[in-house]
Amino acid sequence: MKDADNLHLKVQELCACFSATDPLKEMSEIKSDKNPDEAALKWIALAALHGVNNNAEKITLKESSKGDISVTAEYKKTELPSPGNAVGQKVIETMRRITHIEEDKGTTRLALGIMDSSIDLSVKIKEKKDSREISLKF
Repeated sequence: MKDADNLHLKVQELCACFSATDPLKEMSEIKSDKNPDEAALKWIALAALHGVNNNAEKITLKESSKGDISVTAEYKKTELPSPGNAVGQKVIETMRRITHIEEDKGTTRLALGIMDSSIDLSVKIKEKKDSREISLKF
């Protein structure tokens, strides 16, 4: 449990750290990060910031049966930069650890403190035989 709390805190710290940056630009550079665990936390923070800054309804990361990762955002159903396969897989694992969703399907609330305010995200995880998906609903 303590590990998940630390991951949640790290995501909040990264939100504060990257709050003055262009999240989309930062997201596009994550593929080259040498540490997938840290990059996954960074991607989660950047996705939350992008969603808040752009009034997104939902951001979804999907892993196909081939292991390919894609990301979409719903405001005008726009494709966002993929974090790459290694980081994308770590994003899914990290969100499972933070949210404690262990079943194939599950939804929970995730409170994120961003600077001097906070936001409640709805996190939805869906795992099928041939794909996995995480959605952040704003």
